[in-house]
Amino acid sequence: MKYKNLFFDLDDTIWAFSQNARDTFEEVYQKYSYERYFDSFDHFYAIYQKRNTELWVEYGEGKITKDELNRQRFFYPLMSVGVEDEALAEQFSKDFFSIIPTKRGLMPYAKEVLEYLAPKYNLYILSNGFRELQSRKMRSAGVDGYFKKVILSEDLGVLKPYPEIFNFALSATQSELRESLMIGDSWEADITGAYGVGMHQVFYNVTERTTFPFLPTYHIHSLKELMTLL
Repeated sequence: MKYKNLFFDLDDTIWAFSQNARDTFEEVYQKYSYERYFDSFDHFYAIYQKRNTELWVEYGEGKITKDELNRQRFFYPLMSVGVEDEALAEQFSKDFFSIIPTKRGLMPYAKEVLEYLAPKYNLYILSNGFRELQSRKMRSAGVDGYFKKVILSEDLGVLKPYPEIFNFALSATQSELRESLMIGDSWEADITGAYGVGMHQVFYNVTERTTFPFLPTYHIHSLKELMTLL
């Protein structure tokens, strides 16, 4: 076998983050009657997502702390509609973080593919998510048992796509670069990052991206394709 070690991103590669997060936000939005402040849930969520994306970039560049990231992303939507209620934003945040790791939604065919791969390869998670959430999410969805190790950017203080996190993952799992493969949905974090250290990659194209600065080693639109690739 060409590969021995498969490194999977978690969010929107195995665990259906986008859908699970949206469901959780909608639940908490209704609990706190946010329709008082926003035209609709979609209005609120669009404001949140735009600022959240910017804040994650700042966090990745070391410009803000994890606490500041979490404070700002929940307070910003309220602030943008003139509601200066940090206590409300904090309560919303607490509820969100207590509910989201209980969501069980997985990407299509995730469990079937993990069942197929686990006896043949060493499976690892390599994620930018926070430790207190990622382990609980995996347990709730029943996928924690497939992985031999969970490597998180928080362990090192460096996010994908920086090479340090990939080198750390290889070292922590005693994996050879030439026998390792990165599988993920984020072109910037997973594919560019793995490419930068010379690791082969599988781009799981869930957003129907059509432009590529370089060709990934493999390009799939469904996890099920891994069963013929590997």
